[in-house]
Amino acid sequence: MTHFRIREAAGLLGVSDDTVRRWAADGILTLSTDATGHQVVPGAELAERAQALASEPDPGDNVLRSARNRFVGLVTAVRVEGLMAQIELQSGPHRIVSLMSAEAAAELGLEVGSKAVAVTKATMMIIETERTESR
Repeated sequence: MTHFRIREAAGLLGVSDDTVRRWAADGILTLSTDATGHQVVPGAELAERAQALASEPDPGDNVLRSARNRFVGLVTAVRVEGLMAQIELQSGPHRIVSLMSAEAAAELGLEVGSKAVAVTKATMMIIETERTESR
């Protein structure tokens, strides 16, 4: 089973090290000690916690979607050049960059600091993992 040190677990969930320790003290996460003496959290528990923390769609939202990949975040940059706009969104630890028409960006009222949701639907997704000795 994969385990993560507290700092790495915190980074994956977008919280502080102290929050991970507090969750462990509250029984939400389990800490154990690895062979090097560092405290670690089981990856499966982190996955469960990440799902629990995921923002749910707004209950007042009356739109049905086939796309399941939603990233709620804050707009961190808006660059408009001619007919096109480049929008950057920070969703937790994820930086999302979108190109759209300048007209669409204006209609959406996108500006630095505004809340937005990036929605993506992909038929192909590449997933990477670190190479280990067992693989």
